Amino acid sequence: MAFRIAVAGKGGSGKTTLATLIILHLVREDKGPVLAVDADPNSNLNVSLGMKYGETIADLREDVLAKEVPSGMSKTDFFDYRLHQCLVEGDKVDLLVMGRPEGPGCYCAVNNLLRQYLSKISRQYKYVIMDNEAGMEHLSRRTTDLVDVLLITSDPTLVSIRSAVRIQEIALRIKLGIKNIHLVINRISESKDISSLISEIVPERLSLLGNIPEDPLVLEASEKEKDLLSLPAESPSFQAVGRLMKKLKI
Repeated sequence: MAFRIAVAGKGGSGKTTLATLIILHLVREDKGPVLAVDADPNSNLNVSLGMKYGETIADLREDVLAKEVPSGMSKTDFFDYRLHQCLVEGDKVDLLVMGRPEGPGCYCAVNNLLRQYLSKISRQYKYVIMDNEAGMEHLSRRTTDLVDVLLITSDPTLVSIRSAVRIQEIALRIKLGIKNIHLVINRISESKDISSLISEIVPERLSLLGNIPEDPLVLEASEKEKDLLSLPAESPSFQAVGRLMKKLKI
């Protein structure tokens, strides 16, 4: 069974960067194979990974609802076949892009097929890393199995930290199958001390896993829309994520 890590957070908090750096850590430590799932319609996980995709799962879902299953194929087999066409295969990392939110109509049957497919394909990987939208839409629909770790990102601001706390509250309220939830503070400068802010706002049940410092190498890559897979080992953010993964025993 794959170890599943989901990353969520307020828009602009650096969750896509964190997801990418986790994948980079797994690749360089030869922990793979890894399945990357881009579950945020506004995310660019494929850009950070330097991968191109064609059809998204949302596109496929609409298509399957609109068309009849070819004769001689069950709906499950047809859906699995089309879903596999959405899978972008890379070097040690494969990518699935969920796409835009659902439109009108009933998606229960299709989501059930999607859940079955993701459960089945996940067995081929050691790790599944999901870059999730802040509202945790795909998790709330149970389109994935149990999540081992949910990492909630926040930048070192009051608004972003409050948002992270709300995301944790949503996860607990709708009783998602998440074993552990941790907070990660992103893009923090060495001179900034937010310990008092954390102690005042963040409940004890949301543990702080660690901080990721400001990193000019990551900023440069983002400004130029370059992937992060060539990030040097001395990158402060890459080293920080390595320490976080060590705490998680990954």
